[in-house]
Amino acid sequence: MATSKRPASSASSKNRVSAISRQILSEWRGCDEALDLNAGVRRADQFIAAILSSAGFQDGIHEDELRAAWKELAGEFIARNSEPLSVKGGHLVLRVTQPAMRFHLEQMKPMLLTRIREHLGENRIKSVKFSLG
Repeated sequence: MATSKRPASSASSKNRVSAISRQILSEWRGCDEALDLNAGVRRADQFIAAILSSAGFQDGIHEDELRAAWKELAGEFIARNSEPLSVKGGHLVLRVTQPAMRFHLEQMKPMLLTRIREHLGENRIKSVKFSLG
């Protein structure tokens, strides 16, 4: 007595069971299942460059880098009486201890700007502004 067994197609039966399960869940939920729950989620590092650019840091100048080089760029006397406060959009703001030093630095601004550009790069600093404090 020869019995012929038909090979069960496990892939097609799994697909059929999966399709039935999806249909039952869809009817029970009242809607189809979301295709990809993470479709609208983005990692923060994808936006870092845009955020830094909008904050004025696109030129890549780190204030710590400028502070470290300030004594060499300005000289010891000027460095003792002034310090870099911030760099935003290529504009360097220096805090000056007294009005006389501010006047002195205003007179030296072209020379100081040239030194800063030579040390940090030509297009990184556009202007120098002073703040008393």
